[in-house]
Amino acid sequence: MAILETRELVKRFRQMTAVDGVSFTVNDGEVVGLLGPNGAGKTTTLHMILGLVTPDSGQVLLFGQDLAAHRAEALSRLNFAAGYVNVPGALTVEENLTTFAHMYAVRRPRQRVSEVVDLLDLRDLRKRRVRLLSSGQQTRVQLAKALLNEPQLLVLDEPTASLDPDVGDRIRELLLRLVREKDQAMLITSHNMREVERMCDRIHFMSDGRIVATGSAAELSAAYEVDNLEEVFLRVARKRTRRDQENLKGAL
Repeated sequence: MAILETRELVKRFRQMTAVDGVSFTVNDGEVVGLLGPNGAGKTTTLHMILGLVTPDSGQVLLFGQDLAAHRAEALSRLNFAAGYVNVPGALTVEENLTTFAHMYAVRRPRQRVSEVVDLLDLRDLRKRRVRLLSSGQQTRVQLAKALLNEPQLLVLDEPTASLDPDVGDRIRELLLRLVREKDQAMLITSHNMREVERMCDRIHFMSDGRIVATGSAAELSAAYEVDNLEEVFLRVARKRTRRDQENLKGAL
């Protein structure tokens, strides 16, 4: 079953087309990666899926329903975490999670907060103000917040970017276990290609607002005749750079 489906999404900002006809699906029990160089349109695509940005054309279907017509119901069944989104720094970890648990209408909020605190190994930090935490600790708080409502779709933008290798590895194991055991789904963006190779069942590479390649890590490496996903990323990014340079020369 398709938990998420995007159909020909287009988003323009003045004269720039940030997203240009993007279509893909995320099925239950699946982890899908949305990759590409900076400016490829990934974050704008995520924001349209989350209802933060309205597409100029195209459609987002969540759980088989049109997001535009069933916004509140659809968004209640997903959650989001990103390194560039902050929770209130003056509140403690526990106060933040309790507040969000009530906002998400979580049943038995105190119990659920306790569960996610344990999942993300935040027990010793729960009484500490968020602004006093390290960036890696704040990332774990963000992930705990995103898990509060037990989302059927978890959308993550650079989920482990600020974590040290050991904590990042344990977080990846946790996220994969939750997806597999609870038949949830996950859509992630990341510049950590080893992370993507390990976590993602399917990967969509974006460039200039379009999806330019799709497949598993092995399929993409074979298609580009390279050894790993990082080399695929470099091929996509450098092709775009050469095109930008040619366009600049033409403009001059």
